[in-house]
Amino acid sequence: MASGSTTAKVYRACQSCGMPMNRDEQGGGTEADGSKSAKFCSHCYVGGRYVLPDLTVEEMRQRVRAKLVEMRIPGFLASFFTRSLPRLERWQRPHSEADHS
Repeated sequence: MASGSTTAKVYRACQSCGMPMNRDEQGGGTEADGSKSAKFCSHCYVGGRYVLPDLTVEEMRQRVRAKLVEMRIPGFLASFFTRSLPRLERWQRPHSEADHS
């Protein structure tokens, strides 16, 4: 193991919706400073903020499943692909009272 490594973690999928990052036509979302987000896609994260900040994980599952079905993915596979969304980083963060003000 190399000590002092500064390599950023590489995410294969958006940590909000699960879309493969290599499928993002914009190459990823953007941080507040305009740089590319390595963690979130351009559909979920722009300018350092979530596009739909009040979305619940269940609402995201429904949106992603509907998009997959629209892309002619059979419904049972769409459900299978979205079952792991709650484990993505966006949905792991603890919610505090400050989040609801």
